[in-house]
Amino acid sequence: MDDLSLNALLGILLLLLLFGAWFSAAETSMMAINRYRLNMLIRKGSRSAKLTGRLLSKIDKLLGSILFGNTLLNVAAAAVTNILILRIFGASELALLLGTLLITFILLVFSEIMPKIIAASHPERVALPSSYLLTPLITLFHPVVSVATAVVKGFLWLLRIKVQTDQSKQKVTLEELRGLVLEAEHFLPRKHQKMLLNLVDLERITVNDVMIPRNQIESLNIDVDPAELRQQIITSHHTLMPVYAESQSNIIGILHIKRVLPLLQEEVIDALQLREILQEPYFIPSDTPLLKQLQQFQERHTRMGLVVDEYGELLGLVTLENILEEIVGDFTTQSPSQTGKYLRHSDGSMLLEGSSSLRDLNRKLGLHLPLGEAKTLNGLILEHLQDIPEPGTSLKIEGYAIEIIQTQDRAVKVARIFPTRP
Repeated sequence: MDDLSLNALLGILLLLLLFGAWFSAAETSMMAINRYRLNMLIRKGSRSAKLTGRLLSKIDKLLGSILFGNTLLNVAAAAVTNILILRIFGASELALLLGTLLITFILLVFSEIMPKIIAASHPERVALPSSYLLTPLITLFHPVVSVATAVVKGFLWLLRIKVQTDQSKQKVTLEELRGLVLEAEHFLPRKHQKMLLNLVDLERITVNDVMIPRNQIESLNIDVDPAELRQQIITSHHTLMPVYAESQSNIIGILHIKRVLPLLQEEVIDALQLREILQEPYFIPSDTPLLKQLQQFQERHTRMGLVVDEYGELLGLVTLENILEEIVGDFTTQSPSQTGKYLRHSDGSMLLEGSSSLRDLNRKLGLHLPLGEAKTLNGLILEHLQDIPEPGTSLKIEGYAIEIIQTQDRAVKVARIFPTRP
């Protein structure tokens, strides 16, 4: 160093600071790069993305090499600074102290904070090109880093701390996936974003949440007069209908309307012939997640299932359309019996049927009624009051004012709700 001029020492110091800044930027960009975007680039064949992916698959070696190189450069920069101070000011303790403070400030600003801010703002632009230089450096630093990593792993083992070094094995939770979709609001149309969010939520929604309740199922009674049975089939709004005998809970099969068309040419329908063309009923546990049920519908090549509780009692009916509506919204081909009736008044209040599904009310009317054990507006009101209310009774649920208009058969028939929370 004695043979080097001041200009040469200043040049060396500048190079050390630049390389230190690059190591800091490379570390931050590697940690901040979007893994999903990186995987997409890898599938497209990007060489720099493949190198980056390999580096991130061994995160301990990557961080060890970056930190070793950065530390080595910072120590070298401090040493060169001391030599410059001794050359310029001599062996002065005050000059050495001021020089140490100065190089600390320079390293902090230009080799740490600024490059890391830049790398965090543009991780992909920094990480991908850096992978070309980091790859040989990891090989070069391997002996020293291996020893340091072994020491670190030894301490971690003593502290009983487990670490996962392969970032590719990390799993994304449903909440993280939901967060990714929400963050993409500037890149996706609002309707598409809502559909993706609905698809993510299928895992935590069960068939019990979207099923058609048993008392609203349109089914055929095979025990009625043949002429009446024929009339029921003709006036049906569905292509698939449950068929029961004796009571609605005793479902004996599913009728596909297209299979009964030849029988409709007769004046009456023979119940025995009808039994022969019935499909076997498909029963579904009430706690089955919608996503799993969607897959089961696909595997079984069917579109309808009967929902039962743990005792085998019929609770309702769920169709493929019910699940698809949770993803894409309501279809326009609903039958009159399944279409909720909402009467809006000039004051903003709405008259609703007590049997209206809470999920439908929230989706169609933009409400935020709580979804829990109760599935209908009637169930929600009874759950809160713990009693059958009299007409004229008013209550508040989640800030919504609700007035009971009509009750019938121990249930709320019609209620008025003010959708604007006070």
